[in-house]
Amino acid sequence: MAVAEFETPRLKEYPVIPILQAGAMAHSRPFVAAAPIQKALGFPGELVENWQEKAIARMGELLAKYRSLKVYLDACVHCGACADKCHYFLGTGDPKNMPVARQDLMRKIYRRYFTLAGKYFPKLVGAEDLTREVLDEWYSYFNQCSECRRCSVFCPYGIDTAEITMAARDIMDAIGMGQKYSNEIIGKVHKIGNNLGLPGPALEDTLAGLEEDIKDATGADVRLPLDVQGAEVLLVTPSADFFSEPHVESLIGYAKVFHQAGISWTLSSHASEAGNFGLFIGSYEQMRKISMRVREAALELGVKRIAVGECGHAWRVAYSFWNTLIGPFDFLDRNYPAPQHICEVTYDLIRRGALTLDKEANDQRIVTFHDSCNVARGSRMGNMPRGQCIIPREIIKACVNHFHDMAPETIHENTFCCGGGGGLLSDDLIELRVKGALPRMEALKQVVDEHGVNFMATICAICKAQFSKVLPYYKFDMDMVGGVHQLVSGAIRLGTKQ
Repeated sequence: MAVAEFETPRLKEYPVIPILQAGAMAHSRPFVAAAPIQKALGFPGELVENWQEKAIARMGELLAKYRSLKVYLDACVHCGACADKCHYFLGTGDPKNMPVARQDLMRKIYRRYFTLAGKYFPKLVGAEDLTREVLDEWYSYFNQCSECRRCSVFCPYGIDTAEITMAARDIMDAIGMGQKYSNEIIGKVHKIGNNLGLPGPALEDTLAGLEEDIKDATGADVRLPLDVQGAEVLLVTPSADFFSEPHVESLIGYAKVFHQAGISWTLSSHASEAGNFGLFIGSYEQMRKISMRVREAALELGVKRIAVGECGHAWRVAYSFWNTLIGPFDFLDRNYPAPQHICEVTYDLIRRGALTLDKEANDQRIVTFHDSCNVARGSRMGNMPRGQCIIPREIIKACVNHFHDMAPETIHENTFCCGGGGGLLSDDLIELRVKGALPRMEALKQVVDEHGVNFMATICAICKAQFSKVLPYYKFDMDMVGGVHQLVSGAIRLGTKQ
């Protein structure tokens, strides 16, 4: 499929609801997963012959299993409160990227086959048959939702659009129409242990090389241990942290924190990936299988704590689902949360005076913070309300002298998605990703113009990768995005604990 040419949206001083452009993104479709990718996950290798019957049957199973899905499909009154809340609608103008319109792609099928009125009077209630044309719309537009749930914040009925998207992707996988990017990544985790397909020996060499780099830069023997029996903490982090800029700078920051605090820790070659794309395709079974590797590694290594690195959806899965998917965690130290976010670890150490931080070391940076959607709207940190938003900012403020938040309506639970979440971080969707980044880019431009911000910190690997790609489209430097622990790494003073 050729990549469509497109125009980067113009940044405006104030957010503007776009002029409707019907069908503007109808052409946007990710690559369909090949048969070997599908079959490896237990899905049909291609679209099955009786796909309508199987799709309707699978929808029935989901409706019976998840009461919330039926409630969400029944409750919508088309009030329009969500219409202008989606970053993809704001960036593309396509009305089917309004959350309510995207939901209706499933709702009209639900009404046709699962409601009395839809069965006998379909035209009166907006019910439609499940045709190939409808299925193609599903594949296009349910792969134009990053499951960020911003629309849900503003919905007066609390409808979770992400759950509807997850159900649609589950149904499409069940009939052999899965998305290549997400399903290929899940297959790599099952086979090797991480999203990148990085084997154990390569990971070991990478970590050894980073230790040498840290030694050359600081003179300190900071270790990045792998498969260490009896370590106190198992760190599970996104595999991008192992080699890719700017992600690796945060990995170095984690290592420096553990080194300075004198905490023994380890990575695991068996569970070398925090990310869990089972969430994105709506498969709780895939989520469970991926998560189980973490439990197995923790038991095998005999650790007392599990910490999760800077990855937004990984933290949402860990915080919201691990306890039911792979719990209980009665074998861990009950004095600590199970699991812990790496920001919780660092924040606690800062408060206890266990780290020496030199703010002036980061004086070349004027910093803002991007709240990752899965952290801000799908998790918590610490024992305080909005801790998931407060704690990263407190860490930043301990590491820099110059910090400015973006506009209040674009941060905390109101945050805009980066535009690449939900399994959409694929080059075949670059137009969608660039246009979906528009609201965040407008908020960023405001603090750049007013305060001279030159660094946007975040705690999500997908956000870092997405912004690194799309920032140049909006005339920003691609290296102005990085991790919170990248700032920690620059500020920390090794060997001088207070």
